[in-house]
Amino acid sequence: MLSRTAEHLFWMARHIERAENMARMLDVTFRMRLLPASINQPIEPWAQPWAVPLITTGTASAYYALYQELNADNVLEFMVSNPENPSSIANCLKHARENARTVRGTITTEMWESLNSTWMEFGNPGPEILETTRLGEYFEHVKQRSHMFRGVTVGTALRDESFFFTRLGTFLERADNTARILDVKYHILLPSPQDIGGAQDHYQWGSLLRSVSAFEAYRKIYRDSILPRKVAELLILRRDMPRSLRHCATEIYSMLGRILGNTGHEALRKAGDLNARLEFGRIEDIFSIGLHEYLIDFLDRTGELGAEIHQEFFASTELEMRLA
Repeated sequence: MLSRTAEHLFWMARHIERAENMARMLDVTFRMRLLPASINQPIEPWAQPWAVPLITTGTASAYYALYQELNADNVLEFMVSNPENPSSIANCLKHARENARTVRGTITTEMWESLNSTWMEFGNPGPEILETTRLGEYFEHVKQRSHMFRGVTVGTALRDESFFFTRLGTFLERADNTARILDVKYHILLPSPQDIGGAQDHYQWGSLLRSVSAFEAYRKIYRDSILPRKVAELLILRRDMPRSLRHCATEIYSMLGRILGNTGHEALRKAGDLNARLEFGRIEDIFSIGLHEYLIDFLDRTGELGAEIHQEFFASTELEMRLA
């Protein structure tokens, strides 16, 4: 497979996954503001609920370069439709469709129609979308369309390198997102000692689980009140949790193993090391290291893995384009 084709497939999947993750974070934040003010009271002035999506995605600096005030309307516009934010939902859907169009002959008709119709319907949201009565519906549509794309991919794509690069992009993006969300909760929004176990703590942990579709899974597995250590165990070490770090690392390692040829050996080694750390890890050891330190190390490793994948599989893209 040409490296430029593989790169388009990889980023097509990353962008649609990122759009869904953005919709999840914003939807939970939007719903949380409907709770009593005492529950939403930030521990620090800078740790307001609407700062969380900016901190999680690392776009706070870009936001303040465009807006002077932190409020719901500005954050929603920035994260949903602002063309100057590369990670806005609109931009993610746009880039997913553009990558798919470039490799139209490689993906199935159903995959293309899914992304194209998603962009046509929801990729260019007008100001009316930001109205309270329509916002929740918009987020739900984005999430459902992302689910649909993954469904038609699994249901229609040939199990060849195209499929493996697509899935590789999905799980690398998902792993990054889960780690960032978990780190923000523990490191930035950690409640004061008197609030642990209180209403604020309960709703914050509940919102975190809902943002990764893990609330029902938590109840089914632990049948207990929401405890931070068990939330961390679920989202880091449970292989049967679709958005856990371990599940993502296992899928990344598997996909790289299937596309391995004359290149990719160092990427596979890094993925194997990451997978082994999660497969044999224990929550007690993670907390003894420090959860923030562990998650930052995980993000560094996935960043290095992403760079290695680019170097070993996509770095020849410019040469191919010059020779085409």
